[in-house]
Amino acid sequence: MTAVILIAAMAVTTMALRFLPFLIFGNKTPGYISYLGKVLPQAIIALLVVYCLREVSVITAPYGIPELIAGISVALMQVWKRNAVLSILLGTVIYMILIRII
Repeated sequence: MTAVILIAAMAVTTMALRFLPFLIFGNKTPGYISYLGKVLPQAIIALLVVYCLREVSVITAPYGIPELIAGISVALMQVWKRNAVLSILLGTVIYMILIRII
């Protein structure tokens, strides 16, 4: 019975958080929310890239070469196909192959 109550509480909380913006703002989205919706995805991706590359050593072998090649392949695939899942998958496969070879 406790599990059912917990699941119901989580469902109500999730639904409330999803519906709350519509209840507060209605159909009109404030300008600053629209602005954040445009700039935050790129900022988050940039932070993730910095976080992933923070421990790459360019002064010891393999000098960050696998990360560089995988990153370039992700960027090129994204420009070419405009498919984030395909780009990330390709970059991951290339990186895994490169760290085994180099």
